[in-house]
Amino acid sequence: MFCILEIEDFVRVEPELFNQPIEEAIATQLKNKYTDYIDKEIGFVIDVLDVSKIEDGVIIPEDGGAYHKSVFKLIVYKPELQELIFGEIKEITNFGAFINLGVTDGMIHVSQIMDDYVSFSKSNSLLGKNSKRALKKGDLCLARIVALSYKTKQPKIGLTMRQPGLGKLEWIQEEKRKSLKITKVEREHKESKEKKK
Repeated sequence: MFCILEIEDFVRVEPELFNQPIEEAIATQLKNKYTDYIDKEIGFVIDVLDVSKIEDGVIIPEDGGAYHKSVFKLIVYKPELQELIFGEIKEITNFGAFINLGVTDGMIHVSQIMDDYVSFSKSNSLLGKNSKRALKKGDLCLARIVALSYKTKQPKIGLTMRQPGLGKLEWIQEEKRKSLKITKVEREHKESKEKKK
């Protein structure tokens, strides 16, 4: 989920930034600290939005920097279990597919792509044996987060598309059309029974 977090923390300003206005120096330090920052508690930091409060600095002996208690906002992406995500297939492998979530990638294991036996085809796609559905690079999909791991530097996000209403967008639309046809046939059958009474 994308969100804005307000954080209060001490920001260390490097001595080489002392000649800048304090607002610029704090913003520079925050950008340096939070560029490509990932944390289990706050998620993937996308950007520092603004600094709303800066207190007077404190200098610690034998440390050349100044510490300013500051309040600032970050825009972050924090993946949550069971969250629905929309993304584009970035890569197909023999064990699954990687989907671009904007900030990072998630992985859909071959067993979680569809309710069918799926194999890796020579055309660099994943193909359902009975359904003949194919998943390839560039396809737009709707998936659900089912696993999160922060044990590595780049967190791992596991996804599924095997639940109703999930999958490649064309598959979802196809299922809706089938459902509408079935509903229409059922309604016509019910109306015809009522007329016979």
